[in-house]
Amino acid sequence: MPVHNKLVRDRIPEIIGNTGKRFSTKILDNHEYIIELRNKIREELDEYLYAKNDADAIEELADLLEIIYALAECHGVSFSELEEVRQRKAEKRGGFMEKIFLIDVEDE
Repeated sequence: MPVHNKLVRDRIPEIIGNTGKRFSTKILDNHEYIIELRNKIREELDEYLYAKNDADAIEELADLLEIIYALAECHGVSFSELEEVRQRKAEKRGGFMEKIFLIDVEDE
């Protein structure tokens, strides 16, 4: 039996169960959950970085967004509150849409 030891989406046990396969799971406490979300975000980021085409990249970005939603909740904010923080930062410091690459800055 392959051992996975990783956080999975909520419906994965149901999907596995529908195949007739046996499996085991456990419910994480909040501390373990945050650790595993952080592990999962690294996994999904790697999958995004190595995506071979736009369609795969979009799938991985959606996975990253799902994890970001969960992490926001862990830190006590809703996605809309997180979006407000993002907007404030964008207003203050800008976004990344202009593709600016900083090469150097003169020292004083």
